[in-house]
Amino acid sequence: MNHFTTTDLVQALVTKQDVTEIFRKHLEMAMNHLLETELTAFLDYEKYDRIGVNSGNSRNGSYTRTVHTEFGDLLLTIPRDRNGEFKQQTVAPYKRSNDTLESFVIHMFQKGITMTEIADLIEKMYGHHYSSQTVSNMTQIMSQQVEAFTKRPLDRYVCVYIDATYIAVKRETVSKEAVHLAVGIREDGSKEVLAYTIAPTESAYLWNELLQDIKARGT
Repeated sequence: MNHFTTTDLVQALVTKQDVTEIFRKHLEMAMNHLLETELTAFLDYEKYDRIGVNSGNSRNGSYTRTVHTEFGDLLLTIPRDRNGEFKQQTVAPYKRSNDTLESFVIHMFQKGITMTEIADLIEKMYGHHYSSQTVSNMTQIMSQQVEAFTKRPLDRYVCVYIDATYIAVKRETVSKEAVHLAVGIREDGSKEVLAYTIAPTESAYLWNELLQDIKARGT
């Protein structure tokens, strides 16, 4: 394993908190992308697109906010528009925690979720704030991101660490469900979330399905 000693490997696997931190980083990235997607849908053109020149409004930097989640604090970058007309709905103003959004992002990237389910989630979250066309645009952008995450080719890893962590998920009621999480550890010690899926309880069947999936993608 070249530079990766047995001690280093044990330290890379370490504790539950370590796996949770990896998941926190991915959740933070996903939520920040969702905010960018919302502004893109509002302005109706992509960042750096020439169609935005002389459009009457444009991007105008951002500010940061910290939101508390079960996985730790997320540093969110809230985008702004030049005219001050954009009122993002992803994170409620002044709210420092958002269990609904947390569950929303987790379900967005849940293995096996369909385009229809993504559209339904976005409709519930943004539908009364935006037109049906804007919601449709957001659905398309996020669907592409979800598909890219779940179907991306994977690398070779020193090992794959699998574990389940239980989180509160709101469906008809709120209950604890198991996030089955696979983390690849490279030779240099860096880590990557390879895949995850959600189920009411931890299951050997789901672990087998998840491992077969990452094997098929190159691991």
